[in-house]
Amino acid sequence: MPVSVEPTSVDPSQNGSAPANAGAGAPADVTEAEALRPHAEDAFAGELAALAAQDDRPRPARWKLSPWAVAMYLLGGTLPDGTVITPKYVGPRRIVEVAVTTLATDRALLLLGVPGTAKTWVSEHLAAAVSGDSTLLVQGTAGTPEEAIRYGWNYAQLLAHGPSRDALVPSPVMRAMAEGMTARVEELTRIPADVQDTLITILSEKTLPIPELGQEVQAVRGFNLIATANDRDRGVNDLSSALRRRFNTVVLPLPETPEAEVDIVSRRVDQIGRSLDLPAAPDGLDEIRRVVTVFRELRDGVTTDGRTKLKSPSGTLSTAEAISVVTNGLALAAHFGDGVLRPGDVAAGILGAVVRDPAADRVIWQEYLETVVRERDGWKDFYRACREVSV
Repeated sequence: MPVSVEPTSVDPSQNGSAPANAGAGAPADVTEAEALRPHAEDAFAGELAALAAQDDRPRPARWKLSPWAVAMYLLGGTLPDGTVITPKYVGPRRIVEVAVTTLATDRALLLLGVPGTAKTWVSEHLAAAVSGDSTLLVQGTAGTPEEAIRYGWNYAQLLAHGPSRDALVPSPVMRAMAEGMTARVEELTRIPADVQDTLITILSEKTLPIPELGQEVQAVRGFNLIATANDRDRGVNDLSSALRRRFNTVVLPLPETPEAEVDIVSRRVDQIGRSLDLPAAPDGLDEIRRVVTVFRELRDGVTTDGRTKLKSPSGTLSTAEAISVVTNGLALAAHFGDGVLRPGDVAAGILGAVVRDPAADRVIWQEYLETVVRERDGWKDFYRACREVSV
């Protein structure tokens, strides 16, 4: 017998389960200004509202925006009334169009790529633009249980009254099915294989059986699922062929050019810096370019001019790590310097990102410093700062 799961069918005060967007002991009415990292639908509420107001194109069932408007929200642009939509993803337009189109069909979307290619960032913004809610999230780990994808039980209710609707605690995926929303599963390949396969029936039959009650939840129109995965980290569980067939896979590449990567790092550092009340660092673009250049050369195994081959360290040296290095450098400059981002502010962060294996990576880093950085015009201060933290 089909059963619906209403948003108010589970009272957190009765089952001890907090809402997806509320932390333990945190007030339920945390404002955007107070949140350390607002959800995408809150941080960019103005842009989403402007797009919805001027979006006159057909929308799939229960979508907040049309596919065209969702793509514009991610890629950026200017609306007819002059409203500027900031880019959330800098990369090939076709990748975003395929991802959005997939969500408008009955196939789930798998965002695949090496660490740091903005898979989580893109999935969050897609869910925010499509459903207006990016919090229906399952975070994949080696310990993720089947209940996180299907449903759990309020054991006090279960022991007192037996299996019942009141005792059932729906998962984010179950809620998304019942409400026609977009669910997210992060790091799918970190979830044990037998738990992964829980998704097969959900994605193929669009149904979630509840055998304890002799019932099922049928997905309503508008439901879909976005998963992210990479195959570079340790502890990865390959997807079964049966599960992979249920997804349309979109590969997110690393930025094609240094200019694109510098643009991405600059935008994200600016956003993070404003959220942390860090002052804007004048002339910080030079250091961002240096960080990006170092990461790209070591990642690619060759210098930018193509003349010198390099050994690559064990770390991924992703764009996300570059953002972290620059943000930390910005904080150092603000709190312990003169507010100007300098080589000494980013040198320690680069060393930590490059040297993951103390034996092998340190040799690679020292060789790179002496053969490339030391001889590069205009990089003397950067070389000295890196040498100082490397000793």
